[in-house]
Amino acid sequence: MKTCLVVDDSSVIRKVARRILEGLDFQISEAEDGEKALDACKRGLPDAVLLDWNMPVMDGYEFLRNLRMMPGGDRPKVVFCTTENDVAHIARALHAGANEYIMKPFDKDIVTAKFHEVGPVSYTHLDVYKRQNEYIMKPFDKDIVTAKFHEVGLL
Repeated sequence: MKTCLVVDDSSVIRKVARRILEGLDFQISEAEDGEKALDACKRGLPDAVLLDWNMPVMDGYEFLRNLRMMPGGDRPKVVFCTTENDVAHIARALHAGANEYIMKPFDKDIVTAKFHEVGPVSYTHLDVYKRQNEYIMKPFDKDIVTAKFHEVGLL
């Protein structure tokens, strides 16, 4: 079974994310800040991480930088999930190694689409979900973000 670490200081967000991701056949572990998430990753790397940006102790950006420096830390698919919606934050997250970026509030459609896009959700799960719901995927265009990186001087 695939594993996903849900990292958010809000227990409500973790609970909602858990329900969505368990429905996609993930085994879920949780952490309420980046430091606890990093400790969990040292014990065993997950297949995916759903990561908040603003948290106490260690924020999501610092966690991601540390994760990517760990042996094997390049393997987990990381989806930032935050209220930070300006281009500079998105560019910074992707530059640090995030695979995708979604905004809060999120729903099952968005989480499913983003996890499908980065790989941990199989076509089988997505096809079943499409048949059960009128589902429209809205992929995140990394070319646009790369252009914005250049525009704001990050690349």
